[in-house]
Amino acid sequence: MVMRFRFNHGVPPVNVEEWGKIARRKLPGMSLSYLEGGADDLLTVEENIAAFKRWRLRAMQLTGVTNPDLSATIAGTRISIPVACAPTGAAGLSHWSADVAVARAAEKAGTRLCLSGASSYKIEEVAEATEQNHWFQLYPFSTPERVAELIARAKAAGYTALFVTVDVPTLGNREGERRWHMQPPWTVTPPRALHLMKHWRWVRDALWHKRIGGAHFLESDVGLPQPSGVMSGVAEAMKSAANMQRQMMQADLSWDDIKWFRDQWQGPMYIKGILDPDDAAKAVDELGCQGVVVSNHGGRQLERCLAPCDALPAIVDRIGDRAEVYLDGGVRRGTDVITAIALGAKAVFVGRPYLYGLAANGEAGVSSILEIFREEIKRALILMGCPSIEALDRSWLIRACPSPLGTFTQ
Repeated sequence: MVMRFRFNHGVPPVNVEEWGKIARRKLPGMSLSYLEGGADDLLTVEENIAAFKRWRLRAMQLTGVTNPDLSATIAGTRISIPVACAPTGAAGLSHWSADVAVARAAEKAGTRLCLSGASSYKIEEVAEATEQNHWFQLYPFSTPERVAELIARAKAAGYTALFVTVDVPTLGNREGERRWHMQPPWTVTPPRALHLMKHWRWVRDALWHKRIGGAHFLESDVGLPQPSGVMSGVAEAMKSAANMQRQMMQADLSWDDIKWFRDQWQGPMYIKGILDPDDAAKAVDELGCQGVVVSNHGGRQLERCLAPCDALPAIVDRIGDRAEVYLDGGVRRGTDVITAIALGAKAVFVGRPYLYGLAANGEAGVSSILEIFREEIKRALILMGCPSIEALDRSWLIRACPSPLGTFTQ
């Protein structure tokens, strides 16, 4: 059943931020800290968004553009909008339907989900719930056997591209998550129990569906163990989520390991978490990857690193003539998507925006977010007089503010 929102005098949410306000009211503190949080003082989280605002869009009049082509291609798959759903671990913290709902909504919108290796549903479950191909994101797990197993399962289930995340050698200083003790031991204190009681619907769904923890990190590879009580059940779920985070860490990962992943997969492969042009060139020229995703993990890892929008131009200049470059981070508006593509990205991935929709209204909420992006992109291109996504380049941009990066951007 689609929820009817009483928001802004009965008008449904019309942008990503309004969906975010609904999500913030519905989610308990530990889920919200995971969704909204970042490293240290959240400077990088804020910069990810602010970086887009340093650009203005060129407006050409009397061009006759009425129905711009919004389609793009990611990893060989043609999508109807240049926006795909980024891999987000533990999506079950936002809503029990999690990755299955996101994959279905993306498919209906003519785009795709890149399923997280830390997903709340298994590789096979998401594949069975959808009709089209999707992509799989791999975290560098602790054992080669586990990596090989997941890669084989993704191949068998019909996933057509592999995205390897390389920017989590250790967990960033996520103070919001630390305040909720989202690392073991997770205990239910009286104040925490009272807070959870105020969000009893979320607790009910979390315990009934057992989809908080990472499905690929659990010994049984399915749901959570049946809890003996409500609060102990939530504690078990949070311990599972914390265990998932701990297992993702592998600080000694090297480029040789990436070569091994490449040999195991033998298909289109991309490195996610790139901010430096030298790393981008190494991934493409030495390892033979098809491209990179410019990302700083949503500002959740290294504080004061480059925002993806600021890092993008130099990476495109380095490898854009021979590889695919995508952006992930800080996208909240259709004009952000246009800016990223004009700077050289082939398309963008979004994470927090669709999680807002998921938290607020499940699959229907994710669909609404994707349609908001579609309408915002289409409207902006018409106003710019630009006939298509593929026609965008840097001639459509005007630098509104001095670059904080000197020669890093044009």
